[in-house]
Amino acid sequence: MEEPVRDPGLQPARTRLAWRRTTLSCTVAAILAGRTALSGSGGALGWVAAALCLLVWLGFLAVAHRRITGLALHEVAPPVMTRRGAVAAALCTVALAVFASLLVT
Repeated sequence: MEEPVRDPGLQPARTRLAWRRTTLSCTVAAILAGRTALSGSGGALGWVAAALCLLVWLGFLAVAHRRITGLALHEVAPPVMTRRGAVAAALCTVALAVFASLLVT
């Protein structure tokens, strides 16, 4: 007896949209970090934190792009996110929050 083919419905589309929203949020955080560094209020630590925010943002952008592309190419049976990709996304998110908080203090 064959298993029925899984109908993912709108789940892949919702997941792509969630990745895009998260990427937009990270972009806003990185831009605000750069703006804070340009205002000169953070000194040398501000510049380092802003540069690290930019680097982490680029890393998250790469992970998100890979995931969004994978979901778009496999609408019927979207691939499971790899453990490496999930860890990279989580680390980028936490690092962005930490580096951005260094700019605020």
